[in-house]
Amino acid sequence: MSYDYRGRIIAITGGAGGIAGAFMPEAARRGARFAVIDLRGDRAERVAASLPGTGHRAYPADLTVEDDVRRLIDDLGRDLGRLDVLINNVGMSSSERFDERDVASIRRELEVNLLSPLITTRLAIPLLRASRDPRVITTVSLGGIFPLGETPIYTASKFGLRGAMLAIGLDLAAKGITVSSVLPSATDTPMLRQEAVEGGNSMQFQDPPQPPAMVAAAIARLLDKPRLEIYPRYSESLLVRFGTMFPNLLPRLMRLFRAKGERGMATYRARLEADGMAVRTAHGWELTDKGRDGASAADGAR
Repeated sequence: MSYDYRGRIIAITGGAGGIAGAFMPEAARRGARFAVIDLRGDRAERVAASLPGTGHRAYPADLTVEDDVRRLIDDLGRDLGRLDVLINNVGMSSSERFDERDVASIRRELEVNLLSPLITTRLAIPLLRASRDPRVITTVSLGGIFPLGETPIYTASKFGLRGAMLAIGLDLAAKGITVSSVLPSATDTPMLRQEAVEGGNSMQFQDPPQPPAMVAAAIARLLDKPRLEIYPRYSESLLVRFGTMFPNLLPRLMRLFRAKGERGMATYRARLEADGMAVRTAHGWELTDKGRDGASAADGAR
């Protein structure tokens, strides 16, 4: 690792989720101080208190509420003075099909996945400019490249987020701020578990979900060697990018992959059941408290 974490101040949204939980401990051991930002203030407090080192703080905030974001930035400025790294990690998904869901849920998903990272980044610019080496890293998704038919609003939000962060990266590079994105495939977090038990997007289960540590390692690589994008599973990104070169073939490709994805989702559910994270009920599947780990798909925590 070449990035020097000593004394660096890192703010991470979705800070009580699985990806943040995999990234923060090692960075804290190397000397970073964290602002743990999450909708669930009690969870953020516990995570901040559990990190190695000192100086970590928890900040409860609903990032879909502009006043909350402005208050958050004011608090970060007062308490910390600057940000060296902002990691936009908040996200959500829904298993509701497009023709069945209400308009309010569509707006909510776009606000969480697309608008909140953009607004948080914009309002944090003054704190980033106070750093000698400011960075912004955003967790996007391979769903920002490949359309997921069962979750079109998630696809829309991630397509938009990927494009925005590429454009912002090009714009801010000349102004001294490095902007990068990590594009993971399905990751074994409470958000994915919830989607699996609800019978969500089977296309995500072509291969076993990756552990959050793989995404955390990709974030660390972006700090070591900045670039616009990185893929935790590079081979999967090649397949996805190839598929989108021929959009008119997507209906045929979807038929080929759906059966494999459904088998993969069934295998994943069986593993959750064996690990005590999910149970079968008369109405289908449900997560246990262990599987939820205090989060849900609507919480905005990965």
